[in-house]
Amino acid sequence: MKLLYVIPETERNAAGLRKCLKAHPEIRFASLTAVDLGGNDTDEKIPIGHFLSHIDEYLAGGVQTDGSSVILPGIATLNDGKVDLIADPAVRWYVDYNHEHLDSDKGFPVGTLRIPSFLKHRDRLIDSRAILKRTMVSLSLRLSTLLAECPEAARQAGIDPYSVRGFDLAAATELEFWVRTPGATITTEKLAVSQILQESYWKRTKGAVRTALEHSLSLLESYGLNPEMGHKEVGGVKAVIGGEGDFDSIMEQLEVDWKYADALQAADNELLARIMIKETFRRHGLEVTFMAKPMEGVAGSGEHTHVSIMAVLNDGTRRNLFTPVDMSRDFLSPLGWGALMGLLRNYEAVGPFVTASNDAFNRLEPGFEAPVCIVASVGHDVTLPSRNRTVLSGLVRDMDNPLATRFEVRSPNPHTNTYLALAAFYQAMFDGMAWAARSDRTSGQLEIDFSKKRGDPHPYLEQDRAYRSEEDVFEHFGDEERNTLFGKPPATVWETLQNLDLHPQKLAALQADNVFSPEVLYSYRHAMLLHWMTELSDRLVPENAKAVHACVRLPGENRLDAQRWEKIQELKDDLARDDVDRISVFHRIRNAAACKDYASVSALRLEMSKKMKELTDLYQQYKQNIAPF
Repeated sequence: MKLLYVIPETERNAAGLRKCLKAHPEIRFASLTAVDLGGNDTDEKIPIGHFLSHIDEYLAGGVQTDGSSVILPGIATLNDGKVDLIADPAVRWYVDYNHEHLDSDKGFPVGTLRIPSFLKHRDRLIDSRAILKRTMVSLSLRLSTLLAECPEAARQAGIDPYSVRGFDLAAATELEFWVRTPGATITTEKLAVSQILQESYWKRTKGAVRTALEHSLSLLESYGLNPEMGHKEVGGVKAVIGGEGDFDSIMEQLEVDWKYADALQAADNELLARIMIKETFRRHGLEVTFMAKPMEGVAGSGEHTHVSIMAVLNDGTRRNLFTPVDMSRDFLSPLGWGALMGLLRNYEAVGPFVTASNDAFNRLEPGFEAPVCIVASVGHDVTLPSRNRTVLSGLVRDMDNPLATRFEVRSPNPHTNTYLALAAFYQAMFDGMAWAARSDRTSGQLEIDFSKKRGDPHPYLEQDRAYRSEEDVFEHFGDEERNTLFGKPPATVWETLQNLDLHPQKLAALQADNVFSPEVLYSYRHAMLLHWMTELSDRLVPENAKAVHACVRLPGENRLDAQRWEKIQELKDDLARDDVDRISVFHRIRNAAACKDYASVSALRLEMSKKMKELTDLYQQYKQNIAPF
């Protein structure tokens, strides 16, 4: 008997589950999995016998929790906290096997049936999955109305507007992550040099890393994700062979990609992939982190997200709304240009749902292939697709495959809430698609519009912005010039959340059809601010304090070393030590956080980061000069 990894679509009901679970007694537990506004997935263990005896009740919302168990501030409150989990039969249900807990009868790993679900408070579905589902339903209806109003927009994508029966929002993510031997530490200098020399990128994997990667890809294949590849990324160093012939001191960056799906299934797939990859590598004695920037000075981890929209025709075939009739003449259809315009024009409102943590902002550094400004690339020539890795969003297309036309959004990271990010992308894109369709502009005219210079007026795009660059935006422009052309990017969680207030017209694009309702916006903002301030004052400040105290004076100084130490001591005092005429940065952060003075916390966060970098760099020089060998 083979393990059952995915519940067949026809069996996602009480009768079907009874049959499946009877044939697979190794599945001992069931769990309804919902995703709150913080991106956290629920997991409860219901013994399968109890689940089966109450299966109709459970599938109808029989699992309840309270508001303190999930992140829904302002919605599920202390005096109104009842939340129900509602099974979602429209997506893949799968079995999560515990390979360290074997069934005593058959020797199979014990499995937990995981059922993707929604969170329901009163009569409203209010979780991350529900927001994306609402986006998909709403956008399909609005697209139908738009193409009925502007049929020429469909024709310029090679689509008969009267033959469309529906729309699919297609998406896929690329998951980057770091893997290491538990406890292994590699100096930043070694990692940085290896990155510059490209000693790891797309090189052959070895030892436990190879085995764990191969097992991960095979496992994702079993779950129907159709993985396309796994490979080494730019970060990492060569492992050391230990005394018994095994590799030790492993520190490598990897990437795993899989096939696109409709938006909600794609987000579920990404959540499943993270769980399976982390557990698989752990079973091989390796530690995985999905942090956006686990180490200063070397490459962070992104989760580049690909988005497109397909029209489903009456005969069942699909057409990409972004693909022009003549791919040898135009980069995009009018609807495609509108989608790209909408994404960039409204990105200040989109960004808070993509980058909203200290770790995520640490990744957004010039020179590390992470986007720091709102600009897109479509390519140098329509017949020769190019990939600009320095922009926020890039056009990806295949001259031989019209269905493949899509945008790669490069800002997400592995801890981005993919459900909310995708919902925000599509809401922003439709805003531009509606304008483009109603403008009656051709693809060529819209390309000229999108390629406008800063200062050129436009009826939809902002006059004081440029939106397109085929240049390396890190090398071609200085910091000030980038900010002038493409807008100054937020640098902290507070700054990005402030954009929701500073750009009400852009926020309105996300709120269309009440997808991002006022209560959702309030709840999300409150949750992200609380997480940001708590992490900053109770985790980052103590961690930085340890780093400051680890900078100790060394014997054997010369005069240059003594001068450097004076500056080091000054930085240490500024950061961590109060005096009669000075309050340290760490103390000021805690005070501002206690008072909920978000603007001051934000400014102090940047000051702390700048001084910590200056301190660590200077102390490194100090140590190396005293003991250069």
